[in-house]
Amino acid sequence: MSLLPRSLFSRLVLVLLTVLLTAQLLSFALHMHERGELVAQVSGMQSAQHIADIVRLLDPLSPEERVRIAPVLSVPPLTIRLNQALLDARSEDAEKAARGALFGTLLRRFLPDGRAVTVSVTEGGPFKPGAMRALKGYGDKADWVPPMMQHAQTSGLTFIAQVPLRDGSLVTFDTRQTQAATSWPYRLLASLAVLLLAVVAVSFIAVRWVTRPLNTLADAAEELGRDIDRPPLREQGPLEVIRAARAFNTMQARLAGYIRDRTRVLAAMSHDLKTPITRLRLRAELLDDAHQRAKFTDNLQELESMVGTTLDFLRGMESGEPRRPVDVAALLESLQLDLQETGGTVSITGSPRGPYHGDAQALKRCLGNLLDNAIKYGKVARVVVDDSAVRLEIRIEDEGPGLDKNDLEKVFEPYYRAEPSRNRDTGGTGLGLTIARSIVEAHGGQLRLRNREQGGLEATLTLPRNAA
Repeated sequence: MSLLPRSLFSRLVLVLLTVLLTAQLLSFALHMHERGELVAQVSGMQSAQHIADIVRLLDPLSPEERVRIAPVLSVPPLTIRLNQALLDARSEDAEKAARGALFGTLLRRFLPDGRAVTVSVTEGGPFKPGAMRALKGYGDKADWVPPMMQHAQTSGLTFIAQVPLRDGSLVTFDTRQTQAATSWPYRLLASLAVLLLAVVAVSFIAVRWVTRPLNTLADAAEELGRDIDRPPLREQGPLEVIRAARAFNTMQARLAGYIRDRTRVLAAMSHDLKTPITRLRLRAELLDDAHQRAKFTDNLQELESMVGTTLDFLRGMESGEPRRPVDVAALLESLQLDLQETGGTVSITGSPRGPYHGDAQALKRCLGNLLDNAIKYGKVARVVVDDSAVRLEIRIEDEGPGLDKNDLEKVFEPYYRAEPSRNRDTGGTGLGLTIARSIVEAHGGQLRLRNREQGGLEATLTLPRNAA
């Protein structure tokens, strides 16, 4: 089962959102990478400048004064230690070594006389107050941290730089980047979110605008099957939509013209055929042989029936009447009385909830054909009406032999006859079910046949209420 949505609108929106989110994520990843590099460089320059300023301050002081001033200047994330052993600047990590060399270059640039600098790089971690105990002369206050730094967190790399003063003593600087320097760019995230929402809204509007003509065209095509004389589509909008609407209107006009021409030809044929049939009927009455006269009369009646039903089928089974509310219950009762007068047995169960909007003459012909079939081939006809706000369903059951499963659809083809139960001897031209289905489909419904488990055939006619 495909996970893609079925509608074109949903698929277009899904593609646009997928591409947009992918582009946003890639853009954010590139931004974070470049931002991290820039932040690291800026932070390194600031730290190097700060260290250089402290070196200038400590250079002219005596060792005793340096011990007193160093704790004051040692404020996280920069700590100062005096007279520490010489560091080993070698590193097995190439990236750390490169960053240490870069930091050393920056530091030597800011120092006044370009003195030797040793830089070591380690992984940073949270600042611990106890780390300041190494500061000489800090005494009982070695665990003290300024209030504004008590909640500061550090992350990234730690740069440990040793700088010799003029008198040869070493000063060790331990500097880390605070979390503020590498925090998430919430303004950028907000900007991307606003951009995403704006593009999503525009995508919905644009896709809806693009797919609406397709829905309109599909609705028009569906309605065309029920009403060939429906109003033409409006030819407006983008060039492609105008061309599609114009092509559809041209097709509709050609179909309507073809049907009108065919109807006129068939009307003329009907008139021309009725005249010789009437003449033959009159001449048959003049035959002396009663047996031959009866055969001629039966053949003429069959010929007249075939001509009439064939012309009805070719005309599209339309009476020309406008759609109006039809009392289906009264229509069924009328057909029931007509069939009972000719010896048929018809029962009706259930009733419609209300009138159905349709073509009364066409619906009468459709139901009449189905009931005639049930009586002819199944002896009795049981009508079950099941109505709701959505659809009107009418089931017609008989007690005949039913049909072979391969014939359940073929019997709707023009002139098709299922043997042996349906043959010429029982009457009919093989167009009754074809006409019935055409009428139902013209109303937007469906007509299906199935063999009942108890025996017999069931014809289910379903008419949608919302198609009116």
